[in-house]
Amino acid sequence: MFLDRERVSADARPALRPAAAPAPEAADDGLVVRVSVCGVCRTDLDLVEGRLTASRYPVIPGHQIVGRVEAMGRDARGFSIGDRVGVAWIHSACGVCTWCVAGLENLCPYFRATGCDVDGGYAEYVAVPAAFAFAVPEELTDEQAAPLLCAGAIGWRSLRLTNLRDGDPLGLTGFGASAHLVLQLARALFPSSDIYVFARSPAEREFALSLGAAWAGATEETPPVPMRAIIDTTPAWRPVVRALRALAPGGRLVINAIRKSQQDVNELTTLDYGRDLWMEREVKSVANVTRKDVAEMLAFASSAGIRPRVAVAPLEQANDALSALRSGGAIRGAQVLRVAGL
Repeated sequence: MFLDRERVSADARPALRPAAAPAPEAADDGLVVRVSVCGVCRTDLDLVEGRLTASRYPVIPGHQIVGRVEAMGRDARGFSIGDRVGVAWIHSACGVCTWCVAGLENLCPYFRATGCDVDGGYAEYVAVPAAFAFAVPEELTDEQAAPLLCAGAIGWRSLRLTNLRDGDPLGLTGFGASAHLVLQLARALFPSSDIYVFARSPAEREFALSLGAAWAGATEETPPVPMRAIIDTTPAWRPVVRALRALAPGGRLVINAIRKSQQDVNELTTLDYGRDLWMEREVKSVANVTRKDVAEMLAFASSAGIRPRVAVAPLEQANDALSALRSGGAIRGAQVLRVAGL
């Protein structure tokens, strides 16, 4: 499913178009993967609606990919034909810059993103450097593994960036694909911590409570206790401002979003330094993921029994899936597109 530049619009229904294209060839150090499933991410919607600009058009979105190795380059290592692998947002990084050497390849100036800088998984085949592919644990089905490659991995990184300690109260704003995994992660990693969810719809709040949240309220509500940390997974600014007001002194707000909508940017004018940022509250952004984030998320989810809630649809319904994500309907968990068998 291709995205053309002229189809990018924040005011129209997502308009990916089906098209025939030759299968990619494996680079000397790369793999060609026959795609089984690909998760649907809000970043895909950002791309389709123009908040995120691709390196070229047309481009094939999708970066939560699970499939089987179909072909290998002569220098590719670590996999064999037929192995099940995952492909994530991180397609490649230079490996030699200051950030890569420090283990922060997510900040590499030459970072390339799957489904944005290179074609992604809304297709039958995808190419990836072997060093940036991931073995998928046997305990996970294809559909379960796909959201872990981005929603899970970015949630894992976000949770680590909170500096949370066991027993500290954690807040989550928004309750979609990433947050429903963060809640499960936090309960496993910090069993003494209560988790408080701020979500706009009663259905999201009910879903959060069913997964073990201690409290769930609307964005404007005041939680029972101040939060030591809050992770924001929404596309808007209003929850950010409200979240700052719910932080304890010295608390940290971690924003897990690659782009924010400009529709409610005026909410930032309501930010009051004394009320919202005073007492050493801080804001931390999350940029991309590293290979370590993805590998650790897959391994921990497999061993700890963390499983995404998924709704599966055929690839032909990609535009419908993105529209549902845009409207914020009754989606519980993550959406996954089935590609195999086309």
